[in-house]
Order: sequence, then C-alpha cells, then structure tokens
Amino acid sequence: MDGSSDEVDVGRARVEAVERAIALLQCFEEPGEALTLSVLSQRSGLYKSTILRLAASLLHTGFLDKGADGRYLLGPELRRLGELSRSKFTLEALIRPVLRHLTTITQETASFYVRDGDERVCLYRENSPRSTRHHLEEGTRHPLDQGAAGVLLTWYGTVADSKPAVELRETGSIVSKGGRDEDLAAVAVPIVNRHGELIGSLSVSGLISRFSDERINSARKLLKESAEALKPRLPRLDEINLRRSDG
Repeated sequence: MDGSSDEVDVGRARVEAVERAIALLQCFEEPGEALTLSVLSQRSGLYKSTILRLAASLLHTGFLDKGADGRYLLGPELRRLGELSRSKFTLEALIRPVLRHLTTITQETASFYVRDGDERVCLYRENSPRSTRHHLEEGTRHPLDQGAAGVLLTWYGTVADSKPAVELRETGSIVSKGGRDEDLAAVAVPIVNRHGELIGSLSVSGLISRFSDERINSARKLLKESAEALKPRLPRLDEINLRRSDG
C-alpha cells in the first residue's frame, strides 16, 4: 500500500503524488472500461482514501470521468493529448542514434528506408567516415526491386517461395551484392514494432570488396540487435509520421 508523503524525491527528481496519479490511470486496461473504487484500489495498490483525493484532481482536469453509477472512466483530456501525440510522433530521435552506432562499429554507411508506393525513401542516414564509401542523401528515392532494403520492403511478411522471401524468413535479413550498383553491397533487416507491423528497413552498405562473409554476418548480428532494441519503443504504424522533419 502507499505511504502518506507527497514529497519530491530530490535524488531521482520524482514526485510521488504524480506517480500515484499515473498509476491510477494505468489501471484501465480495456477501451471504455468503467471501474469501481474497489477495483481501482485492488489494481493500483492504493488506499481508497488516497484514490478519492487523486480522483478529485483528475476529474477536475479532465483526465478522469465519473458515470452516474459512481464508476470511473478515462476522461476526454487523455483523448486530446493522445491525438497530439499521434500527430507529432516522428522516428528521428529514435533512429539517428542507432545509425550513428552502426556506422561507428562497422565504419560503413547506415540508413533507414521506408516504403512509399512503388519506391523506397531514404528517411535517415549516417554516411561512412571512410574516404571511399557508399554516400547517401536523405530523401532520395530508389526502386523497390533493387538493393537489400528495397527487396526487404517488397517481400517482408509474404509466404512466397521466391529466393528473397525465403532468405528473409530463414535469416531475418536480406543481403545484396551489386543489386542496385555493381560496386556496392548491403545488409538489411526489418524494423517492426511490438504489434508486428513493418515500419521500415535498417541497413548497412558499402563497397562490395569489403563485404566478406564474416563482415556480412557481423553486420547482420549488429542490425538485428539494433532492431530488437527499437521494437518495444515503436508505436503503431498509423501513429508515426513517416516524413522527415524538414520534408
């Protein structure tokens, strides 16, 4: 059960009253769910007296609503804030650090592509620091049938027996050598959210002469680790703005 102090935890910059209010809102698990005071107490671990104090503030600010039967519901202010979150969420803050990490480790160009109709768009990239490299510009468009990222975006999730579809299902990645440019090679993996939706493709690319089997396997492992780390942080596809901030 909760204590009685609402003081700020200076060391961790936390406010207990705020955390308890959030915990109360997190008790709701289903759309349109209406909860009694007893259920809120059971799910949150808070005393009923504490819940009543918190609920008074949450009702006043629109974060909670109360039905004629005395049950509590989520309030309209949450819907308003939710719409603001949906309209403004971009991937840049999540993807750019990952690309920098990939380039630092592999010394090759790292990029993130999304599908746009019959093309793929390089949404973000981090170019290799090498003097001879695969140089990419953000916003450039390429065909879906060429290059590791394009092939991945084409065949991900299919049950076809084509070579790329089988490769993707068996290895979780696509490797391309000379696909779009005879001098270039790339390894790409899918970026999927926790709901199983394909968001885009994360890839490492460079001169084909540097992409030995050993380096391909190393890049594949690194890309998969990055994809897994991103997965729980990605919202639903319809909540993401798949355009660059300057686009």
